[in-house]
Amino acid sequence: MNSEALLQMVDLLHAQKNIPHEVIFRALEESMAAAVRKRFGEGEELVCTIDRETGEVTVEDDEGVYEFEMSELGRIVAQTVKQGFTQRVREAERDVFYDKYEARVGQLISGEVQRYEGQDLVVSLGDVEAHLTREDRVRGETYAPGDRIRVIIVEVRKDGSRVRIYVSRTHPDLVRRLFELEVPEIADQIIEIKRVVREPGYRTKMAVVSSDPKIDAIGACVGVRGSRIKAVIDELRGERIDIIRWSDSLETLVMNGLGPAKIHLDNIYPNVEKHSVTVLVDEEQQSLAIGKRGQNVRLASRLCGWDIDIKTREEYFGEDGLPVAEDAAGEEPAPTAEEPAEAPAVEDAAPELPEEAAAADDDPSAQTAAGS
Repeated sequence: MNSEALLQMVDLLHAQKNIPHEVIFRALEESMAAAVRKRFGEGEELVCTIDRETGEVTVEDDEGVYEFEMSELGRIVAQTVKQGFTQRVREAERDVFYDKYEARVGQLISGEVQRYEGQDLVVSLGDVEAHLTREDRVRGETYAPGDRIRVIIVEVRKDGSRVRIYVSRTHPDLVRRLFELEVPEIADQIIEIKRVVREPGYRTKMAVVSSDPKIDAIGACVGVRGSRIKAVIDELRGERIDIIRWSDSLETLVMNGLGPAKIHLDNIYPNVEKHSVTVLVDEEQQSLAIGKRGQNVRLASRLCGWDIDIKTREEYFGEDGLPVAEDAAGEEPAPTAEEPAEAPAVEDAAPELPEEAAAADDDPSAQTAAGS
């Protein structure tokens, strides 16, 4: 290979694989030096240099410059150069893909379903393939080759000379990124998504807050006639979404998070030592607050970061009107009639807040839990 052909090859590799010129030159130099050392039995001090402008190859060591043509080294040495160079180019290509997608971890990306490999679904991202594992797929979702799906990049790692990319459809950030696409106020940072919790395929609760008092955070996320939230629900294939108003007050956040159940602020009793909250509800609201198989209270607990215990007044207060003793070992007994319990502290003169809107299963625009 003459100097001109060598430079053309470097340019071609750069254009096809997006590998920097300098990386390709160094790969060539290292593979050539390794081949020459093997051919002449030289030590590590022998180095090979390629002129970046002319493409001329120089081989030298402590004793001086070797005067020979690369074509004189023979077929075996040429094959050694080719193998070494190919290996280094693959590693450089792997590093390019790794750096590119490592910077995109947590971002939303579109891909095309290719095939199944064991229990993994292989998704083409255009220039590289990603793996959607069974754990990162939503139960009940089925795919066929050629289907377009949106996923979140969750992990990128090097695996030998390749890079393995893992994506997810169950990660809470998938909902966050979809709303960023649909709601300009979120992209403009006027509305902030404070927290998202999911039971993938079933239900999501998302807490939002607006920095502009003129813009309603929940209304902006729902959109006109539910257009914005419907686009997200369609992408999630019907997953129910409750949008609630974020609050720095634990009691208010718990009240909002338990929607669509109607909870009064005065019926929420935090226990700081146990990091738990007891919520009293009317009997007709208990099943709604708990949700199907405990889903509503479970998501609300994860949203607030506190354990939530739902009780009716009859369960919390005995016939004598005092809190019932807890049966767990080591717990303090209920106060007796001679030693009445101190009433749980509540905020003084707290204004009564509007009731949360019930989320309707068949109307995406109504699938929000509004609070203050």
